[in-house]
Amino acid sequence: MATENQNPSSCNSNCSSCGSDCPSRKGGAPDFKAHLAEGCSVKKVIGIVSGKGGVGKSMVTSLLASGTNKDGYHTAIIDADITGPSIPKAFGLANDGIGISENGKLMIPAKSANGIDIISTNLLLENETDPIIWRGSLIAQAVKQFWEEVEWKDVDYMFVDMPPGTGDVPLTVFQSLPVDGIVIVTSPQDLVSMIVAKAVNMADKMNIPIIGLVENMSYLVCPHCGEKINVFGESHIDEIAETHKLKVLAKLPLDPKNAQYVDGGAVEAIDLTAMQDAIKAVEAL
Repeated sequence: MATENQNPSSCNSNCSSCGSDCPSRKGGAPDFKAHLAEGCSVKKVIGIVSGKGGVGKSMVTSLLASGTNKDGYHTAIIDADITGPSIPKAFGLANDGIGISENGKLMIPAKSANGIDIISTNLLLENETDPIIWRGSLIAQAVKQFWEEVEWKDVDYMFVDMPPGTGDVPLTVFQSLPVDGIVIVTSPQDLVSMIVAKAVNMADKMNIPIIGLVENMSYLVCPHCGEKINVFGESHIDEIAETHKLKVLAKLPLDPKNAQYVDGGAVEAIDLTAMQDAIKAVEAL
């Protein structure tokens, strides 16, 4: 940044490579915070994360949103998995659900059957199967726009469904949004300890509180005898939670009926009994 005695044209806006002591530099670290539009409010923001894909983050996001909504709270979802969005499909929403505010400046989120506000790239595409071929910087910017350029009215709980890993989008969410806590989603496989460790370490580095763990596909209930079958092997979630001093919020069964509900756009019809502790943990925030 240019100083009073420095030619502004010589400034390359890269403070890390500049020895000048200008006013902009004195401001300290850059502010990445995104800001809601005027008249909007969100009380609590919860991120749903995992160290790898395919463990059911979108399912857990949908169930948490559905549960808090059924408890009488105004709930919303940002589908931050920009290139692999699945939230609209789970809630049976098409790309004609997004509106525009009266002043023409903000998007109005789509509403699920039970009134959950939802924004997702798949709601903005002409065809839901159209690929989004963007670099990381554009994807991260889209997440910020979902926060700043959408009319979020009096939201009690905002759930952010993030893509797997520790890349651009989780970093953008943690730096830009006022995240009150995260829920880490895992599955009962040998590499689960690594999955949890990656997510825990990122949260620690970013000073984000961890609400707890949800193990998805934990077991299958035999339809004939009721026995629990460990399809993916013995669960180690309790030991891992103890290692990281975390709570196990839920162990969700592998249930073909739930898959049918999601595929049919009726995720809000899924029984939430197994999610009650997780829902209460979020509401306790």
